[in-house]
Amino acid sequence: MMFLWCVLVLVNLVSVATDSSAGVKVTLTQKGLEYGRQLGIDAIQQKLGTIKLSDISGTANVAVGNVEYSLTGMQIGKIGLGNSAVGLVPGTGVKLSVANGFINMRGNWEVKYFWFIKLSGSFELSVSELAISTNIAVKSDVTGRPTISIINCAASMGSVSVRFDGGLSWLYNLFTYFINTPVRNILQEKICPLVADSIPDMNRHLNTLNVLAKVDENAEIEYSMVGSPVISNTMIEFGLKGEFYNIGQHMEPPFSPTPFSLASQATNMLYLGVSAFSINSAGFVYHRAGALRQYITDDMIPSRSPVRLNTKTFGIFIPQMEQMYPDLMMKLLFETVKEPNVTLQPNNMTVQASGRVTAYAIQPNSTLSPVFVLNLEASVSANMYVTELKLAGNVILNKICFLVIYIFLLIGILLASSSSSSFSFNYSWTFSLSAHLQGGFPLPAIGKMKLMNTQLQVLKDYLLIGTDVQII
Repeated sequence: MMFLWCVLVLVNLVSVATDSSAGVKVTLTQKGLEYGRQLGIDAIQQKLGTIKLSDISGTANVAVGNVEYSLTGMQIGKIGLGNSAVGLVPGTGVKLSVANGFINMRGNWEVKYFWFIKLSGSFELSVSELAISTNIAVKSDVTGRPTISIINCAASMGSVSVRFDGGLSWLYNLFTYFINTPVRNILQEKICPLVADSIPDMNRHLNTLNVLAKVDENAEIEYSMVGSPVISNTMIEFGLKGEFYNIGQHMEPPFSPTPFSLASQATNMLYLGVSAFSINSAGFVYHRAGALRQYITDDMIPSRSPVRLNTKTFGIFIPQMEQMYPDLMMKLLFETVKEPNVTLQPNNMTVQASGRVTAYAIQPNSTLSPVFVLNLEASVSANMYVTELKLAGNVILNKICFLVIYIFLLIGILLASSSSSSFSFNYSWTFSLSAHLQGGFPLPAIGKMKLMNTQLQVLKDYLLIGTDVQII
């Protein structure tokens, strides 16, 4: 039954939402199901290998008279699950079926007759035409994690053949008659309970889903399921909230998810959609935490640049500044005044940011003297990529414009007012937005896994990630 855990690992790599409150969506394709089946067959064989059969004994009246017989020490030798298949049951969950399997066993036999004759030896027993069929429901528990339960299970098998050492024909006939049906019935009765016993183990694995994943000291992202899974004949779709929050402070942003549907594809095992809502909720969280602010100092400017952060440079634009603060270094504080807004269009991800720049003159005693404040409107393009189990990116500055709202000196002299100036910087100063994107944020995960053959597309209102998965 390990197969279902492997399948659900694939599903929950980036679990998804099926209703309008979902920030993230994912589909598991038939290719993903097949990978889960391949991983699970060995695990099922190991489970069946734990079957224990009690000793069988009795008395029979045969040609030589009354015979006491016993079969002891029966152990599983080899198990083969000939033809196996895993599929989806629309609206319910997953179906596993096995056909043409076999179980080989070995043990010891003993017979007594005429009060003084005792024979013993070993035997091999083979059960053919083993078949298993089970339907398993997939739902969400109270914590927003996936949980599974058995709906039904059936097991059957064909004939039981026994081979004894010594080749006594009457002994063979005795045991075939008295043992064939009991052994088959015992095995059939044990298989489905064994399947049921594996469910708690699988649910313990599913409980490792990081429904609340820490991103950094400012943010965490919630991956709890927001609705029941949608299961069709060809794919399964789950739903996760996919929303960022300040750590320990789950405040909803002033906007809601926009419903979106993933494009139907089947080349990869998984297709994950990350909505603009999820990304914008990150901007809301970092702005609220004051994390989208950054100081720019002269040592951050390339040494070859003729523009330096000092009052002499800025005195070219504002002569009074150099007069009031001659030969002083400066520091600029970039900060957002509201959360950035991400828009997603085919092959284009744009971030619009409204901010403020406060310029300070650095006094000889390191005191900061505010000099002027500028409004800022920035437009950046973002390139997103998947690295390990994180979604990350970097930004390219498209445009930064400043509007001088006021320039002031703390000594009370107003140097300029209601003036405006618009110009472009030659440096990609994009606050700490780029740093947060490059750090990335964790994707949902269960156990250890590796993404392979990953592709990312920017589509309207969401990012589409197609990937295969390797369980390690």
